[in-house]
Amino acid sequence: MKILVCDVGGTFIKFAAMNERAEIFQRGKIPTPLTSRADFLDAIYKIFQADKFDGVAISMPGIIDAERGICLKSSALPYNDGANIVAELEKICGVKVTIENDANCAATAEAKIGSLADVASGFVMVFGTMIGGAVIQNHAVYKGKNFLAGEISFSFLSGEMFYKNCSVPALLKSYAQIKNLSIEVTGEDFFGAVDAKENDALACLDKFTRQIALQIFNIQMLLDVEKIAIGGGISAQESFINSICENLEKVYNSCEVNFPRVEIVPCKFRNDANLIGALACWL
Repeated sequence: MKILVCDVGGTFIKFAAMNERAEIFQRGKIPTPLTSRADFLDAIYKIFQADKFDGVAISMPGIIDAERGICLKSSALPYNDGANIVAELEKICGVKVTIENDANCAATAEAKIGSLADVASGFVMVFGTMIGGAVIQNHAVYKGKNFLAGEISFSFLSGEMFYKNCSVPALLKSYAQIKNLSIEVTGEDFFGAVDAKENDALACLDKFTRQIALQIFNIQMLLDVEKIAIGGGISAQESFINSICENLEKVYNSCEVNFPRVEIVPCKFRNDANLIGALACWL
């Protein structure tokens, strides 16, 4: 069996040919079409045509009704709002198709065989173009009545929606402004400066992870989870995880009550968590 698994993001569609054991035979990525749903569907169909696949599994941003195959709302790709992506893709591909929210996919992978497999309750935060969030209860993803559980991008912190200051683009934009740079700053540029102990980069990272630490504290107060896993490409940066932990400890130390500490870990599957979780949903 060979499944086409697509991890749709606001910038790229990463895809892989996988079998039911989550082994990857081939992988690649293409720019995510930002123009229309027709272009989006066509992009996936072109990948599908390149090989003989038995199914298509998709991880994508937005509020997703996975059972009906509908993207109810997507701030990253608004042309998908209200669309039955499953029905449209099954019509052109002729195979079984599934879709699920990207953070829910990552959480499914981590809860089943990843960094949260040893706990009953947890939370996953995936940092990218937006900030994915997912709640784990009793070893499974809890979605909520309206599929909104875990949608931390749109929670408010310090008077603004969380993603405004704590997405990866927000971090890079903040650093570019501090350095008065007119060119685009990449993650490699920024963390290269962090590794070189550049003061502006260190200060920018500290401010960024301070906001994340405050959000993590709020999550623990609301859900009392055992462990929180951090995902997205940025989670591969040890300095990022360490800075979150350092700032979270400062938040705890500023409290009047000595609360138990929640454990912070990187997602085991890093950038592949969404692919593995999407495959699990298809299976």
